[in-house]
Amino acid sequence: MKRTLITLALLFINTAASAHTGHDSSGFTTGLVHPFSGMDHLLAMLAVGLWAGQLGGQRIWQLPATFMAMLVGGAFVPMWVPSLTLIEPGIAASVLILGLLIASPTKLAIPISFALTAAFGLFHGYAHGSEMPSAAAPLAYAAGFLLATASLHVSGIVIGSALRERFTRLVQVVGMSIAAMGAWMLVTI
Repeated sequence: MKRTLITLALLFINTAASAHTGHDSSGFTTGLVHPFSGMDHLLAMLAVGLWAGQLGGQRIWQLPATFMAMLVGGAFVPMWVPSLTLIEPGIAASVLILGLLIASPTKLAIPISFALTAAFGLFHGYAHGSEMPSAAAPLAYAAGFLLATASLHVSGIVIGSALRERFTRLVQVVGMSIAAMGAWMLVTI
C-alpha cells in the first residue's frame, strides 16, 4: 500500500494542463502519445474508466463511449469558437470531480452521470481540437488520440472492476488522490 501511494505521488509531479504546451502534433504516433504527456488527460481518461468499472453494468461501456463521442464533438468547436477561456479550469475540474465520484460510495443518477461525462469529454475535446489545425495529419492525430483514450478507459475499467468488491477502500484512496491532483491543478492554473 505504501509503495502504491508513493508511486501515485511521483506520478503527480507534473504541471497542470501540461499536455497543452503547443507541441508539434504531426500524426498518429503524436496523437497516441499525447494523452500520456500530461497528468490532466491521463488522470481524467483513466478516471472515466475507473468510475465506469466501479459502477458496473452498462455504464462500463456507456460512460467511456459518451466521453469519447463528446471528445470528438468538442474537437470541432474551436473551428467556430476559437478561444474559450474556461477550458483549462474545466479540464482540471474534471479531474477533481471524477476523483471525488470514484472516492464516494454514493452513485449519481444516470442522467447526471452522463451529463458530467459528456461535459468532461467536451472540455478535453475542445483542448485537442484547438491544437489539431496545426497538425500535418489531423485525422491520423485524432485516430491516435482516440486509441490512447480508449486504452486509458479500458485500463480504468479493468482496475475498477477488479477492485470494486474486495478493495473498495483502495479505490476510494485512488479516487481521493485523483481529486487532490485535480484540486492542485485548479489552484496552479
